[in-house]
Amino acid sequence: MPYVCQKIRLSKEQDRRIKLTDKQRIEISELYDLGMSQHTLAREFKVSRRLINFILFPENLEKNKEKRKERGGWKQYYDKNEHAKTMKKHRRYKQNLYIEGKLMGEWRNSQPR
Repeated sequence: MPYVCQKIRLSKEQDRRIKLTDKQRIEISELYDLGMSQHTLAREFKVSRRLINFILFPENLEKNKEKRKERGGWKQYYDKNEHAKTMKKHRRYKQNLYIEGKLMGEWRNSQPR
């Protein structure tokens, strides 16, 4: 049976897939312009240097996407069993947020009690 909260979208703060906020991305660009290295920025923000590079140079991200598409796209790394485990874990996370009252969405507010 599907979770009640399955259709409710997470906010950016609750979504664990998002590594950096928009403010942090702007801050990274400003710090890089002031002379901070990519490695230092990566350590400070606890992300990979590659992500920092993609933020600073969006054209590199586009090139990477094109090359990945030529190699077979995301399916090259897709593991059905691993994906199932990850999705199950994500649904439980959302369900726990819902139970704790931290996940408010249109669906919950529109249901009679």
